[in-house]
Amino acid sequence: MDTIFALASARGRSGVAVVRLSGPQAFSALEQMAGRLPAPRRASLRTLLGAQGILDKALVLTFPEPDSFTGEDVVELHLHGSVAVVDAVLRDLGRRSGLRLAEAGEFTRRALENERLDLSQVEGLSDLIEAETEAQRKQAFRVFSGALGARAQSWRERLIRAAALLEATIDFADEDVPVDVIPEVTVLIESVQRELIEEASGLKAAERVREGFEIAIVGPPNVGKSTLLNTLAGREAAITSSIAGTTRDVIEVRMNLSGLPVTLVDTAGLREAQDEIEAMGVDRARRRADAADLRVILKASAEDAPAVQPRDEDVVVVSKSDLVPGDFSALTGAGINQLIERITSVLEGRSAGAGLIIRERQARAVVNAATSLGIARDRLMTSDGVDLTAEDLRYAIGSLDSLVGRVDVEHVLDEIFSSFCIGK
Repeated sequence: MDTIFALASARGRSGVAVVRLSGPQAFSALEQMAGRLPAPRRASLRTLLGAQGILDKALVLTFPEPDSFTGEDVVELHLHGSVAVVDAVLRDLGRRSGLRLAEAGEFTRRALENERLDLSQVEGLSDLIEAETEAQRKQAFRVFSGALGARAQSWRERLIRAAALLEATIDFADEDVPVDVIPEVTVLIESVQRELIEEASGLKAAERVREGFEIAIVGPPNVGKSTLLNTLAGREAAITSSIAGTTRDVIEVRMNLSGLPVTLVDTAGLREAQDEIEAMGVDRARRRADAADLRVILKASAEDAPAVQPRDEDVVVVSKSDLVPGDFSALTGAGINQLIERITSVLEGRSAGAGLIIRERQARAVVNAATSLGIARDRLMTSDGVDLTAEDLRYAIGSLDSLVGRVDVEHVLDEIFSSFCIGK
């Protein structure tokens, strides 16, 4: 296998830049550049020499296989973070025989192939790298730490036990089997199926944490929707004026709201349109409001009817409390913190149902396994269903194996690793 190398930290000027090498010639390459190898996992300050002379003075670390991120011999060079230094080191490594620049995600792919990570952990790592909010970080780290793999292993072990019991009745069909295995097999199947269904039910909440909640600000014209958007965003994202109907199109702002990823959507004022363009804006506003995870419905006074029919947990408030009795004023800031708390409370309640399943691929594997177990449980009720039940169990086990990457995942690997940066 080739020895690969790449910049593992962000490109650009920085205090420190990390170049990583992995593969059978990683240590020999370091010896040629820096002399005697340092003790494993202990940083040592060394002068790095290349074909043209001194490259840099850097901290170097070694991680012998199999106790490294990739499961291979790994070297890290902690360089001074100038573009020139990094380029010089990468050029020198590229000239050495047996070394080549890593492809996108290749370090992590080797970690998967060498069983240092399972596929669910790889996906968790991808999400951890992309995390922008505290909720996303926590969710991604749970999966990256192996929690989903551990659950899958527990399910797998129970199903293997059930399959073994059924196989015993098949193998010794012509002999007296002293114990009726059907009750124990039924309990095992039903317990795993119940947990699988429960885990799959948390996908929608997990997706919202991963991708972000969409909050639509809706109401009649000139009720303060754009001003509220600007206040929450902390910048002038939308044009505001006293002229009704200023907002004609949907305006989106991505932000972190109390640790949760949120896309705020400012919509056109809901009223009878005065022209064709405004009519298009009102139509878009209604469609986006219908599709949003949560609507903040603004009213000009307590007596006014909401511009759209509120759904459960929608936040209905009276704006412009600096002018009329109301809940908040985006202009003065009064009541804004309380409004944020109300919105956050709703979103936190919804995200509380998030499980370890964070991707559609994972959900498919879990649902397929649960479906097979449902069929297996029904077959057990028939007198001749033992053989087919054993096959159903094998199919369910195969689905769980695909969840963590043991089997049947080659078609998704390229897609997953293409989203990684070169140094990961």
